[in-house]
Amino acid sequence: MISTPRIPRPGRSLAHAALLASVALIAATGCHHKQPLPNPGANAPDTNIAPPTASIIADPLSIELGQSVVLNWRTTNATAVSIDGIGQVAVNGTQTVSPANSTNFHLVAKGDGGTTEANVRVTVTIPTVTPGSGSDIGSDIGAGSEAEFHANVQDIFFDYDSAELRTDAQASVSAAARYLNSHAGVRVLIAGFCDDRGSAEYNITLGENRADAAKSALVSAGVSPNRIRTVSYGKERQFCTEETETCWQQNRRDQFSIDK
Repeated sequence: MISTPRIPRPGRSLAHAALLASVALIAATGCHHKQPLPNPGANAPDTNIAPPTASIIADPLSIELGQSVVLNWRTTNATAVSIDGIGQVAVNGTQTVSPANSTNFHLVAKGDGGTTEANVRVTVTIPTVTPGSGSDIGSDIGAGSEAEFHANVQDIFFDYDSAELRTDAQASVSAAARYLNSHAGVRVLIAGFCDDRGSAEYNITLGENRADAAKSALVSAGVSPNRIRTVSYGKERQFCTEETETCWQQNRRDQFSIDK
């Protein structure tokens, strides 16, 4: 018996070919990695950054014309701090100023979390003299005499870890003595200061020695010791807060003011 060869049906072959093509397409597509979806919060600002805080105080809050006041400010989370009338300052610090009139010291602290402001007002008054009072001080200290005092009795400066009067300091003390000897009613306060290196206790003693050195020089030049009072602030009231030799030199001083 002769068998007849089987001839494949055309429709079945086409379906089989289509199935194989679909499998190949799926396999090829599966080889590609899926691209991650963008994070919608990737470019959003970080709301967890704390805003700056700032405070500023003045000691004292009220002075007479020619006197000084110490500003003290503290901030957190700030990268740039400025005070109107002073300019850019350290994020924390102190500075002594002598405003010529009542002044509002406006501090602006900027950081990644925003901007914060703080203010302190210093009142400046002009001393008056009662006519006919007969006071020795009244004859010498009136409106504008603070400026005359500071023009003639100027601060003196010291070398590091020293209370010895330098040549420039001796010349300043001599000029101060001439002014004080011609203004017998004026009493003077000498405040000794140090830079911020060393312990607080050591610098208090060093400040006392510096103030006493200036007092001794004035007494030797004829000024009555009863007209001179001394005080030491050590390193507690810094005129400049930068850690540089120029700044440290400003803090190593005797400051002279009229003792009311």
